[in-house]
Amino acid sequence: MSRQKKASFSLAPWKQLLPIVMRYKWPLAVIIVTNVLLAIIDLLYPLLQSRAVDRFIVAGTLEGFGGYLGQYVALMAVEIVLLVAYFKSCMTVEMCAGRDLKEACFVNLQKLSLDYYNVTSAGHSLSRVMSDTAKIAEATAWTFPNILWALAYIPGVYTVLLMLDARLALTMIVLAPLVAGFTVYFQRRLIALNREVRAQHSRITSGYNEGIMGAKTSKTLALEDRLCREFEEVTAKSARAGIAHGRMRAIYVPLIVLCGTLAASATLGLGGNLVLGGRLSLGVLSAFMTYALSLFQLFRQTATFISGMVSLQANVERVADLMTRQPTVVDRPEVLEKYGDCFAPKRENWEDMRGEVEFDDVSFHYTEGGEEVLSHVSVHVPAGGTVALVGETGAGKSTMVNLVCRFFEPTGGRVLIDGRDVQERSQLWLHSHIGYVLQEPHLFSGTIRENIRYGRPEATDAEVEEAARAVNADRIAAKLPGGYDTDVGECGDKLSTGEKQLISFARAIIARPAIFVLDEATSSVDTETEQLIQQATKTLMEHTTSFVIAHRLSTIRQADMILVIEHGEIVERGTHEELLARGGAYHELYTTQLSKQEKNIS
Repeated sequence: MSRQKKASFSLAPWKQLLPIVMRYKWPLAVIIVTNVLLAIIDLLYPLLQSRAVDRFIVAGTLEGFGGYLGQYVALMAVEIVLLVAYFKSCMTVEMCAGRDLKEACFVNLQKLSLDYYNVTSAGHSLSRVMSDTAKIAEATAWTFPNILWALAYIPGVYTVLLMLDARLALTMIVLAPLVAGFTVYFQRRLIALNREVRAQHSRITSGYNEGIMGAKTSKTLALEDRLCREFEEVTAKSARAGIAHGRMRAIYVPLIVLCGTLAASATLGLGGNLVLGGRLSLGVLSAFMTYALSLFQLFRQTATFISGMVSLQANVERVADLMTRQPTVVDRPEVLEKYGDCFAPKRENWEDMRGEVEFDDVSFHYTEGGEEVLSHVSVHVPAGGTVALVGETGAGKSTMVNLVCRFFEPTGGRVLIDGRDVQERSQLWLHSHIGYVLQEPHLFSGTIRENIRYGRPEATDAEVEEAARAVNADRIAAKLPGGYDTDVGECGDKLSTGEKQLISFARAIIARPAIFVLDEATSSVDTETEQLIQQATKTLMEHTTSFVIAHRLSTIRQADMILVIEHGEIVERGTHEELLARGGAYHELYTTQLSKQEKNIS
């Protein structure tokens, strides 16, 4: 078992969530006040019962019963009013705190750097944002107040019992150290087991996510049986973890119940003898038994509440970690002061971008360590130039453009835009001047028009349609019943890959970027569509600095500079004709690919 799973209960992660919960001070204050008042009322009922037994039942008279009944009804009316206020406040805290926790997690997810998403599954994040936050909000609104009520009620019961009869009270007082001892013993084990349960739940959520998102791939590869077996293994581990946690609670809670049962039995035996000996009134014994039975129920419930709160430690840790995790790419304080951030941009201080890019002895390796992905790369790209990056998979092509976009920070050297280090300006300033088209296009839920407008939210409908025509994406809208207002479905699933790619091109173009990145962006479209895109983007790229990662070398013949990258180093650079004439690595790649194409045609 890992160190984290062995760790005991800690208030540190709870304190990190406290500012969100404390936004609702008034509902929380109402919960606390009503809890105390309800505890006092619950203490009064057995006393009224004791009075009724001695004054009316034992005495055999109903004289004064009307006044007694009025007091009882008035007490019930006050309790009902308090319960209404209590439930309303609890619901407010649960719904609002749950909403704010989800928002805080989502906002921080937007701030995190790309490396977080490279190593964290979507299912893992979804589990934290949805399931964990809901459990925390529910416990904060309902379980925690119940524990507060118990903390107010139990001392009150013991005080009343001591006032009524100290001898009988001693049989109940012995419960406290036993319950405390059992709670301390079991809480560490319950926390560790619940951490394992939550970890397995995350794996299940991740499995669901991958199974749904990769449904087409799994069906075309006939992987259904294998995926089901793998999912069964995950669910089996989750079931074993849940059973182990349940067994521990099944021991803990009955032990508390046993304590209450023994105390109630002892109270009845000793109290009965006192009543028979005339040393205790029947009404007082009746009150004692009511208090004993209520404590019996309360200890059982409180044990469950405390067990639940202790088990919630794992959920709190996961949400606190997500909310407080810091991005690896961070703007400097002076940069934020001048340029603002993505939530409060100071656009009035933003300079225009020409698009000149320079790698100054740049090296890069991931934080996990290992070999360098890029090693001492130096290259200058003038504004408006087109650079093509070629090389085998894993050579470092995407890493170069990711450094231009500042998705990562170089571990050595500098990346300069318009002669200034990219770290001297804000990430939002940089990203607002970059158009990025990925190999695997992603569309958001919504219409075609809305997806194109994501590139520039203030764009008019006419500008959206103009951008679509520029890359022939208007053909997609033309054949659909709703035109540009057709819903594309979740992740654009209602469209083909090529259609999604055309829309992503239009989305990048409408942003009027100074730097254009095409990451094998035409590999998902057919040859005819690729030619249409090349024609449309040729004019657009004339005055835009463009980085093109191309699988088909025939598409980059017109590039101003071609960089051949091997093992993180630039081994060749030049134009298409220059590199072919040199007869080196590019010549070999080009001729090999050309011969494969000729074989496929024949």
